[in-house]
Amino acid sequence: MREPQRDIVLVVDDSPDTLSFLTDAIERSGATVLVAVAGDLALALVDEITPDIILLDAVMPGMDGFETCRHLKAKGHLAHVPVIFMTGLSETEHIVKGLEAGGVDYVTKPIAPDEILARIRVHLAGARAAQSARAALDTTGRTLFAVDGQGAVLWSTPQAARLLAGFGDPGAGGLPPQGRDWLRGSVAGTVSAPLTLTDRDGVAHTLSFIGGTGDEILLRLARDPVEAGIERLRARLPVTGREAEVLLWLSRGKASRDIGEILGLSPRTVTKHLEGIYAKLGVENRTAASLIAARHLQDLG
Repeated sequence: MREPQRDIVLVVDDSPDTLSFLTDAIERSGATVLVAVAGDLALALVDEITPDIILLDAVMPGMDGFETCRHLKAKGHLAHVPVIFMTGLSETEHIVKGLEAGGVDYVTKPIAPDEILARIRVHLAGARAAQSARAALDTTGRTLFAVDGQGAVLWSTPQAARLLAGFGDPGAGGLPPQGRDWLRGSVAGTVSAPLTLTDRDGVAHTLSFIGGTGDEILLRLARDPVEAGIERLRARLPVTGREAEVLLWLSRGKASRDIGEILGLSPRTVTKHLEGIYAKLGVENRTAASLIAARHLQDLG
């Protein structure tokens, strides 16, 4: 039987005693330990190996733990990796600073082995549950992501991440400027209609406000449904681009006259396109053609 994969814990601390103590305790729990003695070394290490969780000393020479955490969280593949701060500082301002930098928890030194192992288990379980939920959303075609009040992305499903990448690098991995302006209005309750954004390739997408949970604002970014539908029909059915446009509106219950007005075509031209569609799909009427189109479009929303 194949052995279960071992959890990977990255420990970042400049104290040899702390590193030795934590390495022994974590390895006894069955996990694999990676060690970095400075923030810049941790940043280089995570480019080669992605840990499941990170224990990070808050006070280190050079790049401190707070700055290190911000740099770690700026790396897309680490966005969902929990960071637990280790610190001798118990003042509220330092705790808040660690959480604001992207940490999920903190422990104060001297560290009790049972406590740190328990916190690791809890946060690993939480991270895996969140990752599974986002993967499930992604497999059902949901392009969801969450941002903070300034439009910086906190997490996203893989499909949403791919769409966001099409807008380039609009300031720290967030929404483009037009999206940020729209977001401020949405949060304030003054914008209700979805926003149309165009990516670098000229493809239209629709940005929708889903809701808010605490400090997270949930959004959906999807290909413009009309353009996506036309592209889908062209890819799956033996029709031309213009026939795909006619077929899309036919599947939405539009009459020939309405289709002509939408596409700027005469009724006669629409009829000729419909005749070509019927022949290519092997059907006799608009109802059958519409049902075929609807079946191919059903998961586009």
